[in-house]
Amino acid sequence: MLWLALHLPRLSLEAFCATLPAQAHACPVALIAEHRVHSVNTAAAERGLEPGLKRSTALALAADLLLAESDAARDAAALQAVAHAALAFTPAVTLQDTQTVLLEVQASLRLFGGLAALRQRLAAALAPLGHQVQVAAAPSALGAALLAQWHPAGRGDLVLGAHATRLSALQALLAAAPLGLLNSSREHGQALQGMGLHTLSDLSRLPRAGLARRFGEELLDELDRALGLQADSRRWLELPAVFESRLELFARADSTEQVLYGAAVLLARLVAWAQARHARVGAFTLRMRHEPRRHQTTAEATELRVELAEPAGDAAHLQTLLRERLARVELAAPTLELQLHCSQLVAGHAPNGELFPTRASQAEGLTRLLERLRARLGDAQVQRLEAVADHRPERASRAVPAQGGTAASAALAATAMATELRVERVEPALPLHRPVWLWPEPLPLAEREALPLLDGRPLQLVSGPERIEAGWWDDTPVARDYFIAQAADGSLVWVYRGRLPGERGEVNWFLQGRFA
Repeated sequence: MLWLALHLPRLSLEAFCATLPAQAHACPVALIAEHRVHSVNTAAAERGLEPGLKRSTALALAADLLLAESDAARDAAALQAVAHAALAFTPAVTLQDTQTVLLEVQASLRLFGGLAALRQRLAAALAPLGHQVQVAAAPSALGAALLAQWHPAGRGDLVLGAHATRLSALQALLAAAPLGLLNSSREHGQALQGMGLHTLSDLSRLPRAGLARRFGEELLDELDRALGLQADSRRWLELPAVFESRLELFARADSTEQVLYGAAVLLARLVAWAQARHARVGAFTLRMRHEPRRHQTTAEATELRVELAEPAGDAAHLQTLLRERLARVELAAPTLELQLHCSQLVAGHAPNGELFPTRASQAEGLTRLLERLRARLGDAQVQRLEAVADHRPERASRAVPAQGGTAASAALAATAMATELRVERVEPALPLHRPVWLWPEPLPLAEREALPLLDGRPLQLVSGPERIEAGWWDDTPVARDYFIAQAADGSLVWVYRGRLPGERGEVNWFLQGRFA
């Protein structure tokens, strides 16, 4: 077995700073737990702050210090996103503690082309989450976790730190590891130090029976599991069927741009969850809880549902669509909390990138354009034409909202697929030539010597007639002979001559449309 350990030493601070405005990241920040400093950022450390200081001492060292309480629920949500990103590479993922994720990757090495290639793919998946990561590899789960905590060689790019692929190499690496890494040794820290025991090798050289009587079997069991001398059973994580994530904003958001900044964190977690399910996002809902107004006991909430015409797994694309929707929203009150919900996934990976554009990629580009237009203007404002079973041109189509999953999207996909597979299509024997642009109402035309006039000049009939007789069932019958005519400037127009007396008054010729 080969285990990868992902240790996040600054997880709590990074989870909190993700909610801060961009301009606040340069300020000294510290998290407080039980009235003492729990963690500090780089700016605070440069002022002399360190974990363990009292709250008053920290404020004395940095008057502009940004203080906040540590939140176990916030940290757990951030760690869960890291675990979801790991689940895209192996189903054997478990949590070691509140800052460490373990992956058993031996079975995945061949699939991803070795440990180095797997590490690169994992780094790309973790990068949007914005965490500093310390990485180690070992043939035992606990051994990998101890190496990742002890050797901070890996950073956000997942440079592999201390690692071993054989038990003998792991035991040699852990020989100099401090005893404090073992959880069961912390309650006996002073006693062990008084005995002159500082490293795991010091502990392993002592008689086991005496250690068990004095410190209990738990200490020896943990040591054996770290060195790979004892089985270490683990319970694998299971992905939730529905994505739910909550983010409490540090400062209330007065603008949609501030809301979008916080929502980017939730979208990165959503993509990690979707990738772990080997699927793409079809729709998601953002819920914004606002600050209660005066005389209100509960805060109002605003919900935005974003539906995609084509499922996507790209956080940047999801953020673009959300930005367009938020641009049309006026916040009823400052936003305090964000919640993201997603239950609509489409199985399968996103299409591979192509060197040369094809019909399928062009259709995908059109679909994404429609998504952005719908997000910016609203579903009702972006429409497409739908055919209607009626021979009368003015009633042969109607405008309907161009939403995802419609026949138009299916037609685009079918056309692209047929082109790529070179499926032969049988064309109609006599194709109908109709213009794209039709006037809302036919325009009457004057005539001279039985020919219609356009702008005072006679039209030259080049094709026709095409006879259309319909409408007897709804008491608006028509009987027309349609012609394609050429105007004096060379453009083609579509005209007809009425065959029923009095259909549109005494005028005989009408202009129905114009060819592009």
